[in-house]
Amino acid sequence: MTNSFMKVMTVKTQTPIKVRSVWISDVHLGFRGCQAEALLHFLHSVETEYLFLVGDIVDFWSIKKSPFWPQEHTNVVRSILGKAKHGTKVIYIPGNHDEAMRDCIGHVFGNVEIHYDYIHTTAEGKRLLIMHGDEFDVIVKHSRWLAKLGNVAYDTLLDLNHYINGLRKWLGFSYWSLSSYLKLRVKNAVSYISSFEEALAHLAKDRGVNGVVCGHIHHAEIREINSVLYCNDGDWVESCTTLLEHNDGSLELVFWSEYYEQHKLDLRAAVLASKKAA
Repeated sequence: MTNSFMKVMTVKTQTPIKVRSVWISDVHLGFRGCQAEALLHFLHSVETEYLFLVGDIVDFWSIKKSPFWPQEHTNVVRSILGKAKHGTKVIYIPGNHDEAMRDCIGHVFGNVEIHYDYIHTTAEGKRLLIMHGDEFDVIVKHSRWLAKLGNVAYDTLLDLNHYINGLRKWLGFSYWSLSSYLKLRVKNAVSYISSFEEALAHLAKDRGVNGVVCGHIHHAEIREINSVLYCNDGDWVESCTTLLEHNDGSLELVFWSEYYEQHKLDLRAAVLASKKAA
């Protein structure tokens, strides 16, 4: 990951940063762990020609289990539709948590195109296959009940994470993800991530493209696998990550939570300063 985008965003300006393409996935609107406020702040901070929604944008699994839809989640949908209305080409590729939208593949709703997968050509001429990636998750594909059991365990970790980070914040420490920590230290989880990445890279080579962009496993990364560019745009539940294509065709992973947390601190300081001045 480079820091070029973050450096630009530290400049105090209300002018959105302009990029060529944005990829976001695993937003999980309708789930209590969704970082909708941070995502909304990001969407308001960027202008893009292409916006790719790479699956699990709405979490129908969670909504069915425990209905939850605050105003911030509606605002995210409105922001996306607003971009589609004003010239951004929005491509929606459903995932497993919003698989009901796969019944709408080939249709256009509010200028949002729905595709099973999509091939995007960057400004450098590289062809990238875009897909959610659940097709390469053996558990999701062959054992739906086990996938849902894993989802419950993940929700539990996120609940624990909320209390842990509340304590860390009180002690003056930065955000830390318990589930990410466990994933990268449990041997089977690391092996699963590696197998997932290699399977998608192999598919991209078979399809004759230069790379692949996916989501699903909530593990943001850009790396080369057997001469194929593998990109995962992460999630908006824990890491608040997005993949960007700049106007020169270069790609960058941005961890928005880092900037957003600082923004909230700056905003709080400004409000306190104005009160003192009054």
